[in-house]
Amino acid sequence: MKDVKEMLKLGFVLAMYATAACVGLAFVYTGTSAVISERQKADLEASLQELFPRMDAFEDVTDSVASPDASVAFQIVYEIRQSGEPIGLAIQASGASYGGPIKILTGVGTDAKITRVKVLEHADTPGLGANAASPAYYVDKAKKITFTGQFSEKSASHAFTVKEDVIAITASTITSRAVANVVKASAQAAAAYLGGYNK
Repeated sequence: MKDVKEMLKLGFVLAMYATAACVGLAFVYTGTSAVISERQKADLEASLQELFPRMDAFEDVTDSVASPDASVAFQIVYEIRQSGEPIGLAIQASGASYGGPIKILTGVGTDAKITRVKVLEHADTPGLGANAASPAYYVDKAKKITFTGQFSEKSASHAFTVKEDVIAITASTITSRAVANVVKASAQAAAAYLGGYNK
């Protein structure tokens, strides 16, 4: 009987500690979730500003834009505006790459030309496929053109074919193709959506 009482007492004490820990974690989460949310919003706005320096507002239009390529998934799509007028779309999309999914943010203006491409996340090999995101890796050293920089000013009508109109990362054809596929799908979807503004 004494053992049962001791076990119940110990169980009660452990339950109290667990409850206190849960309450403490809830307070920490409540206190930090707002900070995390604000940080994510600031990071997003900074990324969008990189793609569209003239933007002053953006709106989520994800439900109105579909990927034309089943291998490329769109996570979120923003209509970018300046003084209330649309100036382009920013599409966050992902596709399969060498080390796993690669997530890319592509900006496309109302002229259907790419404004800029930014690699957000990847798991590709450092020194090889990881060069897709490197601001210090140039596919054209003389002109200081980075791998993602070469997509600027391309339109949705381009082929986006590696070793033809896309310069590959050295020894990283799979990564190069993955980025090109995601950017192509984003450009085509944006051009279709923005076509209404060009009529």
